[in-house]
Amino acid sequence: MRQMMKGNEAIAEAAMRAGCRFFFGYPITPQTELMEYLARRLPEVGGTFLQAESEVAAINMVYGAAGAGGRVMTSSSGPGICLKQEGISFLASAELPCLIVNVMRGGPGLGTIQPSQGDYFQATRGGGNGDYYLPVLSPSSVQEMADLAYKAFELAERYRTPVMLLTDGVMGQMMEPLDFPDSPPVPGEKSWITDGCKNRSRRLVKTLYLDPADLEAHNRHLQEKFEQLRASETMSETYAADGAELLIVAFGICARVARTAVDNLRAEGFPVGLFRPISLWPFPAASLQNAAEGVKSLLAVELNAGQMVEDVRMALPGRKVDFYGRMGGVVISATEIEAEARKVFAGGVS
Repeated sequence: MRQMMKGNEAIAEAAMRAGCRFFFGYPITPQTELMEYLARRLPEVGGTFLQAESEVAAINMVYGAAGAGGRVMTSSSGPGICLKQEGISFLASAELPCLIVNVMRGGPGLGTIQPSQGDYFQATRGGGNGDYYLPVLSPSSVQEMADLAYKAFELAERYRTPVMLLTDGVMGQMMEPLDFPDSPPVPGEKSWITDGCKNRSRRLVKTLYLDPADLEAHNRHLQEKFEQLRASETMSETYAADGAELLIVAFGICARVARTAVDNLRAEGFPVGLFRPISLWPFPAASLQNAAEGVKSLLAVELNAGQMVEDVRMALPGRKVDFYGRMGGVVISATEIEAEARKVFAGGVS
């Protein structure tokens, strides 16, 4: 049944329908509605909601629940995600599946409660210590917030890894109609969980390897998993890209605004298209390369000083990629994107 929901609430309801029965977190604007929703709903299905004493405590509770085989999640915004980084590194090393939601706000520091995309580097480069990555998914609608919450749990359990859903204050607060997908199947036996040694051999979940050779072997195992993710789990979308001479690249709320700009520019006769990465890590480099064939110019648009644009440039070595961004919680308008596109065409599409 189609229903109206806030983005934050859609993530919460979708996670619960996907089998999540444990949530540990700490309030911070603009994600608090997600917590409020689960505080009411999780007990109704026999789940556990706990507001921890801090973000540090919350992420370590996630570690414990995941290690025992629970389907578990946490959520926060930029400053809180910073505090969770040690625990996230532990989860990645221990190969414990969970969902981490970051509803981004402006920074650095406490910054503002207004929306931003300034946590792209933090999310896609690991964030904590050591050599690891998290799969990072970025929705651009309330419907996708629900769909990608399902996808995040699927990836988390298939690859035994934390997965991050990276959204922002606009997406979290806006309301749209959505349909919830059918509930996914319940995962089968988890041969690695620590649920009590009854009639089986001992299992151990750990991140400490005192022998350098053992730690290197563990790291090589993790890197093999990351290569599998790069090869198999990229997601992206193109819009109006056929015949485009200028390709705008944007994610999340910026992609949504850029889509309107593309429609307006196309109506004026400008051959403009849109490429939207949905998986920010692994970045869909091959799909972008295909979309950029025959395109004369590229423009990356973000709510930051230029972060995703680095991945765009690495995917397209030697190509000129222009950048337009706003910071501090200022949301880019379609009119601004259209003006930047006109500048590209006025200078001769290169």
